Amino acid sequence: MKPLPLALAILTIVLFGCAETARAPAGVSTVSRGDGPRILAMGDSLMAWHGLSGKSIAHSVANNLQEPVLNKAVSGAHVLYKLPISGAMGMKIANQFDPEGGWDWVVVTGGGNDLWLGCGCRKCERKLDKLISQDGRKGAIPGMLGRIRQTGARVIYVGYLRSPGVGSGIEECRSEGDVLEGRVARLADYAEGVYFISLKDLVPHGDRSYHGVDMIHPSTKATKEIGERVAALIRQVDSARH
Repeated sequence: MKPLPLALAILTIVLFGCAETARAPAGVSTVSRGDGPRILAMGDSLMAWHGLSGKSIAHSVANNLQEPVLNKAVSGAHVLYKLPISGAMGMKIANQFDPEGGWDWVVVTGGGNDLWLGCGCRKCERKLDKLISQDGRKGAIPGMLGRIRQTGARVIYVGYLRSPGVGSGIEECRSEGDVLEGRVARLADYAEGVYFISLKDLVPHGDRSYHGVDMIHPSTKATKEIGERVAALIRQVDSARH
């Protein structure tokens, strides 16, 4: 059997991750939705990864805050997504949000698959504008976060891991990712109750330990540290409010 081309092999990994994590228990495995967690995690594989093993970002947040977190993230999910059935099942990130949940905090990732799979991280200007405008005020991401804020929940948008510069299938997405996150940071600057956590400084150059074997998705070391950053921000804001 001939080896799969790199792009197809990577796509296969993503789809397998989606199928697996979509069936995983949400959030902390011992906590049901009826227990009333106040924190919701949603997004794509960055948030969903290691859900089965209890070592996702959401699990790290829960462990650090000592409270339940419901994780509805789905690997392979997009911000821009047109298919109705799979979109309703969570492949469209906005549809992972339950407006009746009574959330205090919603932790979100998203946009990476729209750039990587949607335009191959090349000539993505139109896709970027659809996701979020240069000033951060228009587009699918501000619309999604705005609808969450209308429920009273505070929002944390988590940026993406950077490639360590060695052997990564997403190395070419670096500049587009920087543009996307720069626009989200502008949104967080003006929108009350919206916060942005950058992971730009998390991965030292040449350090492979923050990525899994595919050099795309986060390792458990990465999810633990990302969850610590999210939990620290929630704790800081909650303390200031009380």
